[in-house]
Amino acid sequence: MSKIQELLLARTDQIDYKKTVKDYPWIIKKEQNCILSPDSDGLLCGLFMSTYLDWRIKGFYDGKIMLLDKDILAKDCVFLDMEVFRKDIKSIGHHMVQFNKKKKPSNWDNYKKCIQPNNLRDYDGYNDFRLKYPFATIHLLIGIVGSKIKLTIPKSAICPLLYVDGVFKNLFGYPENCIDWLRYLNAESSKNKLYDIFFNEHYSVYNLMVALKDFFIRISDISENRNSNDKIKISNTKGEPVNLKISGKICKLNEEEKKKSEKFLKILSRLTKWNYKKENWQWGDLKIYQFNKFTIKPNNKNFEAMIVKNPISWAMTSGLAIEYTVDDKNILLK
Repeated sequence: MSKIQELLLARTDQIDYKKTVKDYPWIIKKEQNCILSPDSDGLLCGLFMSTYLDWRIKGFYDGKIMLLDKDILAKDCVFLDMEVFRKDIKSIGHHMVQFNKKKKPSNWDNYKKCIQPNNLRDYDGYNDFRLKYPFATIHLLIGIVGSKIKLTIPKSAICPLLYVDGVFKNLFGYPENCIDWLRYLNAESSKNKLYDIFFNEHYSVYNLMVALKDFFIRISDISENRNSNDKIKISNTKGEPVNLKISGKICKLNEEEKKKSEKFLKILSRLTKWNYKKENWQWGDLKIYQFNKFTIKPNNKNFEAMIVKNPISWAMTSGLAIEYTVDDKNILLK
């Protein structure tokens, strides 16, 4: 028996969608403002929530830079695909954020308005890193929102929903963990729309590879910069703003980046049948906020020192690194 099989042995816990909606009722509330992570997962979340609940995309946050409608406060938005460590801010994400469940910080309830699958199962990086959630935020949203609202997942949506965050790689690289999480999410039930993604009979393995290849080609044809066609790039590795036209503290995406981003969104929209409601997406009149981002080696001492700095967000990206962001000016709560 492998180590991961031992860790998964006798696990029978399963998400309670009814309780999740009761604990976080805002997740199915209509016409809310939201801030997205600017990658394929965040963009899919934005399309999904805009289509079914008429949410308005008011900004983007990548851990270094936040762009936000100049007339909106961050605390009045929901962050999609990014956990925010603030009691008064609503968020949903899927990253590993807890380091050691036996040494929880005293202010761990800062996540009380954050929907987080690893936290729901009390998984941590020290003991459970190999068991971490292997899918994307959009899959969690489909499970939760789909428990209350009638959704449609067409065959054409399967490829982008397996592509996002490298989920197709996880399915074949970590099958035991993926199977356990599908059980946890109740995806085996035909009433759950996750069933249409993971238990469909549309594709053989070969046909799925062909379909994914065709999807990759569509993305690569968006622009010459093939490595970033599936995201909105708003900062560089130094945390400096890029692809923006800035006037004072107000900015907008430059035309090239906006055009590329809308092309990707329209591809996703055609495949998922989730409408790209142009009026719900804000590309200009955005205020720019810059944060300081750091990286530490995961251990109890470093994690405790990080918490003292009161970071707004972080993720254990591997067994060797935790990346975190500090809001020195307390921007998010102003």
